[in-house]
Amino acid sequence: MSTITETPVHELAPDVCEDDCGIRDVLDRLGDRWSVLVIVVLTKGTRRFGELHQTIPGISQRMLTVTTKRLVRDGLVERTVYPTIPPQTDYRLTPTGRSLAAAITALADWSREHKAGIAASRQRWDADHPGGI
Repeated sequence: MSTITETPVHELAPDVCEDDCGIRDVLDRLGDRWSVLVIVVLTKGTRRFGELHQTIPGISQRMLTVTTKRLVRDGLVERTVYPTIPPQTDYRLTPTGRSLAAAITALADWSREHKAGIAASRQRWDADHPGGI
């Protein structure tokens, strides 16, 4: 029987493990519940706040406000306020946001392509390990 020696992650990909490499910030943004959905909606073009709110089921106005502020702060979304009564606010992806949207689209495509295989693998694993993870 052979044994598998595990190589520490920091030896395999040192850039991923460094605090200042940027991946953690990106994963924090992508890992929050709403940012990816806002980015996906904005890939279809400029949207007003109300349109975003209506398009994303389950998001509260407060959470949409927090999410859009974070995305603007990160330079992924541009916010334009028009001096009307009531004020109108538009949101659109910046070039950086569009490049991230392309990566999200690639990930979504990969997910669709492998969804059935992952589900089958989970079923096999669950059958072989009835106690769970």
